[in-house]
Amino acid sequence: MERAAVIVAIDGPSGTGKSSTSKAVAAQLGLSYLDTGAQYRAITWWMVTNGIDTDDPSAIAAAAGKPDIVSGTDPANPTITVDGTDVAGPIRTQEVTSQVSAVSAVPEVRARITELQRSIATAAEHGIVVEGRDIGTTVLPDADLKIFLTASPEARAARRSGELKGADVHSTREALLKRDAADSSRKASPLAKADDAVEVDTTELTLAQVIECVVTLVEEKRAGK
Repeated sequence: MERAAVIVAIDGPSGTGKSSTSKAVAAQLGLSYLDTGAQYRAITWWMVTNGIDTDDPSAIAAAAGKPDIVSGTDPANPTITVDGTDVAGPIRTQEVTSQVSAVSAVPEVRARITELQRSIATAAEHGIVVEGRDIGTTVLPDADLKIFLTASPEARAARRSGELKGADVHSTREALLKRDAADSSRKASPLAKADDAVEVDTTELTLAQVIECVVTLVEEKRAGK
């Protein structure tokens, strides 16, 4: 029996386990996977590499259409290239991380990347897990299932500093809260929980438990489609 393609939106702030959860759920259920944050990092990397002043929204807006960003949607090996260059490593540098919120806040950038995300989601024949900050509210408001992951700032900082080897938990927590404030208060597509999203607090859960919880939600959705 052919299962209905299902579009799953997973939103939430940094350090809630979004990427690990989304990738694992997609792999387990045979769905495509899209890390939308990587696309914003990719366009930020391009701006930095090409000497665009990331403190100048008009300069960012003028260049937003230039880079060719291609996302691979295999959860086992999600790839991202800019103008044919593999940028999976370079987009995770501190230089890019520190500037991604500013670049992402520019409406022209959001419009460009949102269009890209919608076309990828529409083309996923078996369905897709799309993770980000504004997927359920802005990018895919008609997603079949919307999940909003949360966790305490302390839990998120501990996870993030574990990922960023040797990072100080306190400064990581401060950086996360600063990023939350920037992402939640920006005018274009702020970080927000969709009214019809299922909230999952991951503070006390292991990654395996979060994955299991989300897989169950998706399976229930599929069964009821």
